[in-house]
Amino acid sequence: MLTLDREETTALDYSVVKASIQETFTAIDRFEWQAIDELRVMRDDHYYKDGGHKSFEEYCENELTKHGGYRRVRDLLSAKKVVDTLPGELREKITKPSQTRSLLRLVKTPDKLHEAVVIAAKEKPFPTAADFAKAVQQVAPTKKRATKAENPKTQLCNSVTVSSLSHPRYGESGVIEADAPNHWQQIVTFTDGERLLVNNGDLDAPSVPFPREQNYPPEYTEAIAQIKEQHQQELERLSQELRIGLQTEAATRAEAQVQEQIQSLQQMYKQQREQNVQLQQRLDEMEGLRKLEIENQQLLSRIQELEHAVEQRPSQQWGNTMTQQATKALNKQVKQALEKTIDLRSLAQEPPKENAQECLRLMGMALKNLASAMNNTQALEAAAIILGSEATESAIAYRAEQLEILPQAVSDIRAVLGKPGCTWQDYWAVAQEYEVIKADYWAELSTEETDLIAALQKVSSQPEIIGIGSIVAHDDPYRTLYVERGEVVEDLGEELVVAWDHWKEQSKKADRYSRDELRFWQPQ
Repeated sequence: MLTLDREETTALDYSVVKASIQETFTAIDRFEWQAIDELRVMRDDHYYKDGGHKSFEEYCENELTKHGGYRRVRDLLSAKKVVDTLPGELREKITKPSQTRSLLRLVKTPDKLHEAVVIAAKEKPFPTAADFAKAVQQVAPTKKRATKAENPKTQLCNSVTVSSLSHPRYGESGVIEADAPNHWQQIVTFTDGERLLVNNGDLDAPSVPFPREQNYPPEYTEAIAQIKEQHQQELERLSQELRIGLQTEAATRAEAQVQEQIQSLQQMYKQQREQNVQLQQRLDEMEGLRKLEIENQQLLSRIQELEHAVEQRPSQQWGNTMTQQATKALNKQVKQALEKTIDLRSLAQEPPKENAQECLRLMGMALKNLASAMNNTQALEAAAIILGSEATESAIAYRAEQLEILPQAVSDIRAVLGKPGCTWQDYWAVAQEYEVIKADYWAELSTEETDLIAALQKVSSQPEIIGIGSIVAHDDPYRTLYVERGEVVEDLGEELVVAWDHWKEQSKKADRYSRDELRFWQPQ
């Protein structure tokens, strides 16, 4: 439910005010039905007697005067009676008690009551009081009033009809038997005997000359005019503020939309640029394919020329030509291959300074390149024997990559072994990176270096024994010494003497324990 304030009005919008209005009307209807249930409890259980009231009517007139008294309570209870007569699916069509006034006279005939509610609900999902009144007229039309000759009591009465669709008595006729209490309302007696105070604007009675607007004394006219003018000015001011607020909100939304469009365009530009790069790559690939196609066409043309030459030249001349062409092509391929290989003569003059394995690797790679250039299987097998791999180009290339990192592996391992206090963990942290060529770098290491590695591995595999100088703690987790730190100061054979750090300030500083009762101390 929304609480309106003049300073906060401009911050509202249509959806907020609309939701608040619907919530307020729903609360009003709910509380009105709740009041009916509470009135029935007061009446049926006679709680009004506890307040000193002799009857329920007296309680209503004394306690509920400002809310309409007993007459209002009677209307509410009658509305509840109408709702209780309807089945569950039709009760939902009645949203507030004021809609049941025209249906009250059908309570004694439930079938007609159901029919009237169904007729009203066909036109609208939630009919108004006027819709129910029209439906009642269709189901049970009211009888015509007696003529002046039949009912002399009404000869001097003015006949009127309720013409307002919003009035619960819409379409019903009545008579004015009493003087009007004011200038804008009339007391109307309907055919069922009920007397209601009805506004002149809700009545259609051309024969009755009464004013349809409220008349005020002359002294109030000027004050009313000033109030109307102030109200009009206030409405104009609020309208202007609302217009400015809407313009500001529209500008903000437009700016947000522009920013969103800019971001979207930037994203599209980025995607377009990536697509352009991909297109350029595809174009380069297509250009390469086009060049290959041109080369293929040239080769095809050359082949056709050679075939034509075979047909025209004698076999002897063709044999000489083929031999010459093949020799030239082979020499060209060998020359290109030798340019990519290592000159073995330079190795003979100045051998590699690193190690013998490097020399073998270079020789194997040279033989492999020559084998590839001349398609010589024997050279490929010789390269595989030198490098220690299978006689395939992929295996030889993989083996050559392994041997290429061999000098670095030997250098790193010797650097670790040369450090003072080297442990097996220090060695293994480096050696595990070169585990795939362990046999190769192991052959390059000296006997002293391999013995040192074996000794480090043997020491790391043996469990450490608690002795003098060991930092220990108690092995029983249920003892307080389990988390304390102590140092072994004396070895008695089967027992050890431990000096505890937390006993330094006490008279007893050490105690005796067996080896099984102690463990190496670890920080928590």
